[in-house]
Amino acid sequence: MNRKVDWMAQIEKDGRGKRAAAKGGPRAHYSDIFIAFFRSSILSFGGGPSGIPLIEAEVVKKYKWMALEEFGDIVAIANALPGPINTKLAGYIGWKLKGIGGLLTALVACVFPMVVALIVLLGFLDVFQQQRWVRGMTQAVLPVVGVLMAQLTWRFVSSAKKGMGWTVSLILIAVSFILMEILHVQPPILIALTLLYVLIMPVKRKESAGGRK
Repeated sequence: MNRKVDWMAQIEKDGRGKRAAAKGGPRAHYSDIFIAFFRSSILSFGGGPSGIPLIEAEVVKKYKWMALEEFGDIVAIANALPGPINTKLAGYIGWKLKGIGGLLTALVACVFPMVVALIVLLGFLDVFQQQRWVRGMTQAVLPVVGVLMAQLTWRFVSSAKKGMGWTVSLILIAVSFILMEILHVQPPILIALTLLYVLIMPVKRKESAGGRK
């Protein structure tokens, strides 16, 4: 029981340390958190990955709450876990900035407006679903979403290049493409295996170094 209490206390201590470090940058207000995730949620047409560039634009570019590298790490881990990625990102970033209050604010901003919009839009589409302009509206937005995803992909690749170089980054891109598109490996499985490999490799290096000694 004491171990469990100590473990939970350590998590809370680490969380306070992270939030304190975040306060060293631009200060986050509840209103800013709500606006950031409301805006990214209401404009993420199609949901899922299409919302990631919009969240990145708010969190990294506009409010500068975190660096692109940290945001990329959060996206990678969030993709390895089950559930909608937008709500996972909102919940974690809100908690990192303002604790439980920030978490709830971000989740409400991300989820509640979409529930209301879904009810309104489904009623609207049910009335006008046979109209050509309704079908054209949904199809015309897809290229714009594609450009947003391409911009975010390029920023992630450029960030990876700084740490690993072009050669390793391009090899990983090629291997990931083959595994996902040809061998049909699910992205969460691939991300989880990559994280596991990165966690294990330093241990092996230390063991091999100790053996040489």
